[in-house]
Amino acid sequence: MNFSDNFFKKVEKKTSVDKDTILSLADKLQKNNLKDEATLREVIQELSKMTGRVVDKDKEDKIINAVKNDKVPKDIDKFI
Repeated sequence: MNFSDNFFKKVEKKTSVDKDTILSLADKLQKNNLKDEATLREVIQELSKMTGRVVDKDKEDKIINAVKNDKVPKDIDKFI
């Protein structure tokens, strides 16, 4: 999946997370099983720390269920 620099600039502007950090996290995700709940929780907590946004247990559970049930939109660019 190739993202333009414009995509990374939008993400960085909204989250203060730089391109290298995003690519590092993406690499980690590619090497792990996204259906594994422990991996998903670790990634969510890492993103929470990076962005300075609190993700409560209920929201974390909803995110995990969405990912495990393939309910995550494929066009991520629309969210930015």
